[in-house]
Amino acid sequence: MRFQYSTTSPSQNEFDSLPRIPLILQQGDRVVDTVGLVDSGATINVLPYEIGLQLGSVWDERKAIVRLTGNLGNQQAIPFSLIAQIGEFEPVKLVFAWTNSPNAPLILGQTNFFLEFDVCFYRSKSEFEIKPKS
Repeated sequence: MRFQYSTTSPSQNEFDSLPRIPLILQQGDRVVDTVGLVDSGATINVLPYEIGLQLGSVWDERKAIVRLTGNLGNQQAIPFSLIAQIGEFEPVKLVFAWTNSPNAPLILGQTNFFLEFDVCFYRSKSEFEIKPKS
């Protein structure tokens, strides 16, 4: 499946566009439609605080054992696994670092989005392609 790079605001231009992908996240009977940033430079998937709450989880400081890096380096996170559906692909289990940062983006990183999907970026065309791992 090919996707266009996109922005998060109408005030942004093409230089602000990034590889974002719509996906459905599910934990039990709770489902959230959202958009994730496909980030080959991110070590792990990151789940924003609000989405974890929408999926029925409760933040427990004692379980916050994951240390994030980069822009989220000062944030703690909890391991969080759920089912993700992208387009017509078979659902896959993704593991996230659920952060309590209120404005964190949903990031799809090396562990384990890039272990489940092959990704090709075509930045000059503002497109990217994903397919299930082969």
